[in-house]
Amino acid sequence: MNGKRKDPAGTRPRAVLRPWTTDRADVQAVLRAFAAPGMAGQSRSAIASLDDAHAWIAALVPEPSDNLPRSVAFAIDLDGTAVGHVMVSAIERRHLTGWVSYWVASSARGRGLAAAGTAALARYCFAERGLFRLELGHRVNNPASGRVAAAAGFTREGVERQKLRYQDDGGTWQRFDTARWARLATDPSPGIVPLEIRHP
Repeated sequence: MNGKRKDPAGTRPRAVLRPWTTDRADVQAVLRAFAAPGMAGQSRSAIASLDDAHAWIAALVPEPSDNLPRSVAFAIDLDGTAVGHVMVSAIERRHLTGWVSYWVASSARGRGLAAAGTAALARYCFAERGLFRLELGHRVNNPASGRVAAAAGFTREGVERQKLRYQDDGGTWQRFDTARWARLATDPSPGIVPLEIRHP
């Protein structure tokens, strides 16, 4: 499912991208998502309380006066509930590059939302933000993330040895080889329908 349209009977859930808010519903959705195993690496600090989740979202919301933000982030919204996240950070204006990240809550996986959301994010960054090259990386022992990247139109460019560092469940730090992917503004569009982006 790409999430763009309802089926004729109107029973299929509808997914869109929208800006994150600090409303209680979004804060609770983030806290639920980060309670799942394997999500700790998606945040620089632990998200174990509503305050933590609020701070995580607040860091994504640009100041109204910021005309050239260094990041763009959207919630993946499924029938009114935030179930995932797509983002371009580290936007570099000279070289017109950015770093892509994404996650989907365990309750909403297997629907193609991460790929459709990432495809929409890339299209938006190329067309609206003037970026030329988007990059992303994932641990080589996480092939599901690679499948998302490929479906969203990214090309695998190689492996960076022991680039990422994460803690395991016991608190021990480990280093991981990282698969590097990129998509250029001149690359062909992927064969999936991107999610619609809704602005307030």
